[in-house]
Amino acid sequence: MTRRVYQALFLVSIVAFTFLFAKEIKGAANLFPHVDKVAHFGIFFILAVVMDKAFKIPLLVQILLLAGYGAAIEIMQDMLPYRQASVADFIADFAGAASYFAIKLIFHIGAKPNHG
Repeated sequence: MTRRVYQALFLVSIVAFTFLFAKEIKGAANLFPHVDKVAHFGIFFILAVVMDKAFKIPLLVQILLLAGYGAAIEIMQDMLPYRQASVADFIADFAGAASYFAIKLIFHIGAKPNHG
């Protein structure tokens, strides 16, 4: 896929995930313990993948932007009467994004340079 496609996908993802984070959740939260933490981790892992492919910005900037988005989501949820903010959710957000970048670095560092 082209960078433009990833940029569009990132925009759609941010809008859709923000909507989901603002939505009142009923029933699904009881699937298994900490299902919300798994969801936060997975969503931010996906956002990190798409952001990395969509934009040529330094890794640290990407991490800070995703951390800022995670913090903003928690602030938004704290303002909603049917949601609540959670430091554990923010940690899951950060862990999801950081996991993608850690995997990327591990495989990049272990890759042999192509000289030719």
